[in-house]
Amino acid sequence: MDLNGLKILDMTRLLPGPYATMLMADLGAEVIKIEDPRRGDYARSMEPLIKGEGAPFLMLNRNKRSIEIDLKKEEGNEIFLRLVKESDVIFEQFRPGVVKKLGVDYETVKQVNPDIIYCSLSGYGQTGPLKDKGGHDLNYASEGGLIDLTRSRKEDPAIPGYPISVMTAGLFSAFSIISALLDREMNDSGGEFIDISILDCLISLSTGIAWKPLLKGDTPKARETELTGAYPFYDIYETKDGRYVSLAAYERKYWKNFCELIDRDELKEEQFSKEEWVKRILEEEFKSKDFEEWKTLAEENDVMLSPVRDLKEVMESLHVRERDMLGSLDLDGENLTQIGFPATSEKRIDEFRRTPPRKGEDTDEVLKEIGYAPEEIEQFKEAEVL
Repeated sequence: MDLNGLKILDMTRLLPGPYATMLMADLGAEVIKIEDPRRGDYARSMEPLIKGEGAPFLMLNRNKRSIEIDLKKEEGNEIFLRLVKESDVIFEQFRPGVVKKLGVDYETVKQVNPDIIYCSLSGYGQTGPLKDKGGHDLNYASEGGLIDLTRSRKEDPAIPGYPISVMTAGLFSAFSIISALLDREMNDSGGEFIDISILDCLISLSTGIAWKPLLKGDTPKARETELTGAYPFYDIYETKDGRYVSLAAYERKYWKNFCELIDRDELKEEQFSKEEWVKRILEEEFKSKDFEEWKTLAEENDVMLSPVRDLKEVMESLHVRERDMLGSLDLDGENLTQIGFPATSEKRIDEFRRTPPRKGEDTDEVLKEIGYAPEEIEQFKEAEVL
């Protein structure tokens, strides 16, 4: 798992693109953030600020370098195209048509580097009637069917706690880029344009339930499917002290184990029952013990029972720490805790190499690497190109 030697020009910002490029940077790729001199990545200003940088930015941009280029100026465009000559990947996250106006679209850059892998990530893709529409995670989750299937017992739609749509799009982007690079390497196929839609990525996650509308013509409803609480064996229950645990005894043997654990043999044949009395019995059982008691029972018995933890508890859990999911970087004397790369390998993954860059801190160094003289760089600064 080593991407050393791979150079990525990263024009993305906020969550999905930076998450994708951080994963690739963790594996050794050289990622150069191309930031506008005026504002840069919007996540830099998102509260709370730590040492002057937005906390969301600091969590998504380690192991990268940052340069400032005004792509709206001719000289800035020329600098970018010189970078393109020595790069493997361009990753952009503007609305469709913006890169064309800036003169850095795929048709233009492939004239400079025919082997470039060019990934465009947008909310709704480069084609289709919604292509020019803006959006955020909640918009995509709503249009992709996730919100309709995420409801409480009171039937109220609920907002997922993580921005699932955009983070999934980041994963799909990284996967697609690596796939294109592998194709180029193994088949000498040259460059490639990749069109990633956040909405498409979310819809892909529905594959496990999409057979209902696609093969049966049915509309799956929240609280009415196996994995949304239709049956007693797969649901969330309140404990005696007002907290919650989840039961996911999908396989029959785990359901039997659970029934034996609570000494309710009469429920063993009621796994797929929709009778209210079954749910009421379980609700009473779960309210007979507090959260910690159920947590202990979950750990000691093979019953597919789990505590509903808050995120602070997750980050403090022994399992997460023993899996080395957390690491740290030094940010001007302050410890910056990070979530690590979510895979292990026989080859060491050194994901905590470098703190997230200050805006433009590597501009001079990167421009010198591609042949610009110090006096040329100063002229660019005077012209506010950098």
